[in-house]
Amino acid sequence: MSRARDLPLSRREALASIALSSASLAAGCATTRESARTAPTTALSHTDGAVTMTAIPALAGAHTMVALPFSAGALNGISERMISSHHQNNYGGAVRNLNRVEQELAQITANTPAFVVTALRERELNFRNSKTLHEAYFANLGGNGQRSGAIDRAISQAYGGAAQWEQHMRATAMGLGGGSGWAILAFELDTGALRTVSSAGHTQALATSLPLLVMDMYEHSYQMDFGAGVARYVDAFFANVLWDEVHRRLESAQRMSAILRGSATH
Repeated sequence: MSRARDLPLSRREALASIALSSASLAAGCATTRESARTAPTTALSHTDGAVTMTAIPALAGAHTMVALPFSAGALNGISERMISSHHQNNYGGAVRNLNRVEQELAQITANTPAFVVTALRERELNFRNSKTLHEAYFANLGGNGQRSGAIDRAISQAYGGAAQWEQHMRATAMGLGGGSGWAILAFELDTGALRTVSSAGHTQALATSLPLLVMDMYEHSYQMDFGAGVARYVDAFFANVLWDEVHRRLESAQRMSAILRGSATH
């Protein structure tokens, strides 16, 4: 809270106070469904006491939702109602809130309290990762669940058999059941290895890795259809994996890894 003052606020102090109030409000709006503002994002800067407006492209707050790559009612065992709600409300909420947080971050000045900046940065990371992981999740659904080709061989080599890897992935998912998080098959760029990782939230990630297969284990991804039946959701997920998309991600990750480790051929 601000200390009481005997003198009126200057224009500079008033603007900083407004920015602080807006930032504090945005940090608490994790479930808002308001549409993101589309006006260009600007930040306050001060030169010799004058206030100017400077655009910040990195904090434009202009992210848009990616449409489902399949018909919401086309999945086997996961309802159209479930998918539509998940996409519009949970994924959509992350996109809208990311836009709002970016717009508030663009208002930061030298006078913004550190705790406000810290809260906004935490929210930014949370919503940005939620957006990215949700997009990967929906994009690796819509298939028939049948693995083949390079991705099947890569998994088998890493885990001594594709069936053994699937046990690991299922066990990882079940460990998050009833709570929140993500089960992810990731490609570690600096080693070229496949890793099965568990994230208890949006902000946990394996450094230098790219997600190949993403399974949302937040309750919002299955409760409407399966209640507390987490195992049935995991079964339905595997029955709908689009392995061609996972294979595409593997090939891209392998090319990036080769460049990173200096082993790319020209």
